Amino acid sequence: MTQDELKTLVGQAALRYVEPHTIVGVGTGSTVNKFIDALAAMKDQITGAVSSSVASTERLQALGIRVFDSNEVDELAVYVDGADEIDPAGCMIKGGGAALTREKIVAAQSGQFICIADESKWVQVLGAFALPVEIIPMASAHLIRQFAFMGGQARLRLKDGVPLVTDNGQHILDVTGLKITKPHGFEAMVSQWPGVVTVGVFAFQKANVCLLGTAQGVKTIKF
Repeated sequence: MTQDELKTLVGQAALRYVEPHTIVGVGTGSTVNKFIDALAAMKDQITGAVSSSVASTERLQALGIRVFDSNEVDELAVYVDGADEIDPAGCMIKGGGAALTREKIVAAQSGQFICIADESKWVQVLGAFALPVEIIPMASAHLIRQFAFMGGQARLRLKDGVPLVTDNGQHILDVTGLKITKPHGFEAMVSQWPGVVTVGVFAFQKANVCLLGTAQGVKTIKF
């Protein structure tokens, strides 16, 4: 199967974790778009969704699914999102779609995190994918030096030749050259650096279940 077909497969498989009459946490990205499309088939059975990005909100609303502000909802039973990488402990790198801050907020509100991904995202050690870090713009040069001290190469993410601006009005650094062997410690440390809004390591809000699309079908991995 193609990567697109695998994404469709796991997006549909995630529906079994959606309970009727609940508000569903919905992430961001190409794999999640497949879940949103599948969710439209049961839109009359759910109350609505909380979304982690403007792009996902627009897609949900276009399909007739009501989107709630996260502040209107105390707790979500389930959050469905993709990952740029996921390791055997359920820790992830996220933020390729620049929505990592809102994704982490919605994940923190949710009782269960369902990660949907194709098998190319499964890694033994996080770090092959460039690590996204949402930052306050005035801190960019300082944080690039901080990552260089750790052996990483940080570059400002650009769009159309200028710094990409997130839904929160901030910038993104993409960091390569790191092997993140202790995700919890790494996330805790980088989160404390002045100027960091959110680091794209999801260890404290890790996945509870990964639905991994493989050539043999969907593999369910529980953590």
